[in-house]
Amino acid sequence: MEPRRRRQQSGRNALAREPLSLDTQPPLTGSTVDRFKPSAWLRSAHLQSILPSLPPRSALTRYRARALRRDGQPLILDCENGARLQAWHNRSASSQGRLAVLLHGWEGSSDSCYVLSLGTRLLDEGYDLLRLNLRDHGGTQALNHGLFHSCRLDDVLGALRAAAQCYGATPLYLAGFSLGGNFMLRAAAEPALPASVAGVVAISPVLDPARTLSALEDGTRLYHDYFVRKWSASLRIKQQCWPGDYDFSERMSSRNLRRMTDELVCAHTDFPDVHCYLDGYAITGARLQTLQVPARILAAVDDPIIPAADLAHLAPTKLLQVECTAHGGHCGFLNSWFGPAYSDGYVLEQFAQFADTDAESASGGAAACGANRLNAA
Repeated sequence: MEPRRRRQQSGRNALAREPLSLDTQPPLTGSTVDRFKPSAWLRSAHLQSILPSLPPRSALTRYRARALRRDGQPLILDCENGARLQAWHNRSASSQGRLAVLLHGWEGSSDSCYVLSLGTRLLDEGYDLLRLNLRDHGGTQALNHGLFHSCRLDDVLGALRAAAQCYGATPLYLAGFSLGGNFMLRAAAEPALPASVAGVVAISPVLDPARTLSALEDGTRLYHDYFVRKWSASLRIKQQCWPGDYDFSERMSSRNLRRMTDELVCAHTDFPDVHCYLDGYAITGARLQTLQVPARILAAVDDPIIPAADLAHLAPTKLLQVECTAHGGHCGFLNSWFGPAYSDGYVLEQFAQFADTDAESASGGAAACGANRLNAA
């Protein structure tokens, strides 16, 4: 059991519920019309959300990523808090000395199609790759006794610090999807973030978990039932890995996401209730005012899981930029049936900007150093 940490609560204030004025909203970059124009038949939010994981597209994604999956080297990262997370490392054939760290969404894994698709593009562009699995994801239920929950930020921060230590001065470029994007953004707002992190990109990140849970309950049952099914399967594996320590039969029998979450919070966290727990990993309000590095968010107005209106509740900071498109669904952003996702190109574009910023900072620092030497002479 992980105790509740006050620092995860302190970022929430009136901003979380009151929309920001137009003057203080995070800057929106790009244009829906100019930057993302899916074909008319691809404008359905539900199609965008589910198509990436359906054949034949999913099969094609895995085929394109066959070298990535074949050559990936498994790593176990010690996360400083006693936890261990699994990751898969690939070195690019044209390595430029940059490491991209990718994090999947809830009940996804390092082998999720959106991770494989982006990872393949990054390797082709010269980025080395680290695909991280959250606790109890990707078949790692036996790795840690404690149960996964979304406020285990120390797991991800510890894994990033372990990666930074392992790869030395190599700059780290972070990208996450859905809950993984939420984790990466929270990590980027922590003082303990490794100094080698260049920036973070979040695709369809969870913004206000309470609103996301309501959207899952009030919308089509497709997504609610999908997560209940996936979570229940994961809990069964956890129970098998730790016989006698866990019994989730009653929790799984409800088939109700809110009830299952409430029982998780009561039995396996120190949060007093589900509302405090959901608030604990929200990034609305002032949570991102302490960002340590540049951060980018790609979101869609028609996301059926993450209400786009919550973007107005993000705290204003010069380090955060948001691009909101009319279409794209949840982690979709598909331009065509078989072609690359718009989000893959978006991540590459933002990573390139982070690299340029780092290069400018380095050259500026070198110039200042030289000037100081001349003045001293």
